[in-house]
Amino acid sequence: MCGILAVIGKGKDPQLVKELSKRMSHRGVDESDLHIMDNGSILASECLSIIDLDSGRQPIQGSKNAWMVHNGEIYNHQELREGILKHHTFRTKSDSEVIVHLYEEFGYDFCNLLDGDFAFVVINGDDYIAGRDPIGVKPLYYGLDERGRIYFSSEMKSIADQCKSFSTFPPGHYYTAKTGFVKYYEPEYEEYENANQTLDLNLIRESLIEATRKRLMSDVPIGVLLSGGLDSSLTSAIASRLLAGSNEKLHSFSIGLDADSPDNIAARKAAEFLGTQHHEIHFTIEEGVEILDKLIYHIETYDIISVRSGVPMYLLAKAIKEKGIKVILSGEGADEVFGGHLYFRNAPSSEEFQKETIERVQKLFTADILRADKSTMAHSLELRVPFLDKDFLDIAIRIKTEEKQPKTYEAVEKYILRKAFDTPEDPYLPSEILWRQKEQFSDGVGYNWVDQLIEYCSSQVSDEQLAGAGGEFPYNSPTTKEAYLYRSIFHKHYPQVSAAQTVRKWIPKWQDNLDPSGRANSAHLNADTEIAKQGVTVD
Repeated sequence: MCGILAVIGKGKDPQLVKELSKRMSHRGVDESDLHIMDNGSILASECLSIIDLDSGRQPIQGSKNAWMVHNGEIYNHQELREGILKHHTFRTKSDSEVIVHLYEEFGYDFCNLLDGDFAFVVINGDDYIAGRDPIGVKPLYYGLDERGRIYFSSEMKSIADQCKSFSTFPPGHYYTAKTGFVKYYEPEYEEYENANQTLDLNLIRESLIEATRKRLMSDVPIGVLLSGGLDSSLTSAIASRLLAGSNEKLHSFSIGLDADSPDNIAARKAAEFLGTQHHEIHFTIEEGVEILDKLIYHIETYDIISVRSGVPMYLLAKAIKEKGIKVILSGEGADEVFGGHLYFRNAPSSEEFQKETIERVQKLFTADILRADKSTMAHSLELRVPFLDKDFLDIAIRIKTEEKQPKTYEAVEKYILRKAFDTPEDPYLPSEILWRQKEQFSDGVGYNWVDQLIEYCSSQVSDEQLAGAGGEFPYNSPTTKEAYLYRSIFHKHYPQVSAAQTVRKWIPKWQDNLDPSGRANSAHLNADTEIAKQGVTVD
């Protein structure tokens, strides 16, 4: 895991580039380096060592003149080394190095050969290529300065004041000077009519297990986020089984306002069942409010739900890193893949339900994934997401839509995912956790968090300020005092119009209350007093 920065073109002061790269030093506290190409282009990296702790320093040189920087993990790197790249000479044992050799072997056409989460830049003389993983798990931005130099960066804080314009690099694409943007990731599931696969619960279970197995690849300690919700509990359950018999206990982590928060109660039950070394973190409303400025600087968005849930995740990541953990598994993505958000119950048709699942997966890089990556990497903690494995997505999204809709199963969301792991003879989780109703992270930490955060924002913003928001922020104008406060903080750090345009607001469909909290949906139940009992009995 790294923060990467590339400047393509002549004349940029290397010392300045080093300082720009250091703005992302939180992404990689283990190593920092840069390489100046013969033509004046510069590659820089702030690295967190996860694979090959001894020789995996970046930037990495290929067999000849090509150099590269990479953020992320390539899970099939050993297979590539021993297969199509076996005739190449490798300088390191790092998973990253396969990228530069694939470029040397295949030119631009190699991104589909990578199985992983990645953002990279390869420079070879005047030729270069930048690419991003299929779903956008790893962040990447690109920009252009007044001199025509092109920039690529893991976070926009390194380039925002250097470029006359910049934007988010689209997931599933690569870019070269010769081709422009090329969409290399074109899965069949992007066409909603391809949701025609017969339901196979065993296949769902085995493919998620394999996706989790890949993400246990590491030379450093791994932990799990365990909110007590279905998604994080499943990844924790799978990881605990895969790591059974290892020397160290799996460490799990949850956070809430107190011991009685919905997530902490459920997480304790799951952790006790799984036998993990569990750590429960508590935070106060005051602590959450105090870090709003720092959080928005790090996550680079003013999206309301990203800020609400980003605060507890930022505080939890800090506590996890202090325990010596460098890699953490998380359950992001399941709600989008299976239509698990409560508003999906209100989908007007199967076709609209399927279209929304696809769109939500495609836009995760602007919302939950952006928040999850940046709030954890603010503390040099790498987050991995098994539910967004591309092989798992190919299976899960193409299942017949009717099999995924809550109305098919007496309004139980993500029923087929639950049922796939409902194995009474060898249970993965306690029944009350497996069938717990959906809680959004910002709600599950304690309902008072969102309520009092909204109240705090209202106390900081006057009626006059909100009335003038359209003139002050003509693009994506805030319409509530909470949104206004977040936008004001964001604007302080990123005043550029290009910065505001990178943000996409997450708004639920098909419900009267457009607040993104799960509690805004009329289907919400108090999950701690009523654990979706009907889900246990429906066949």
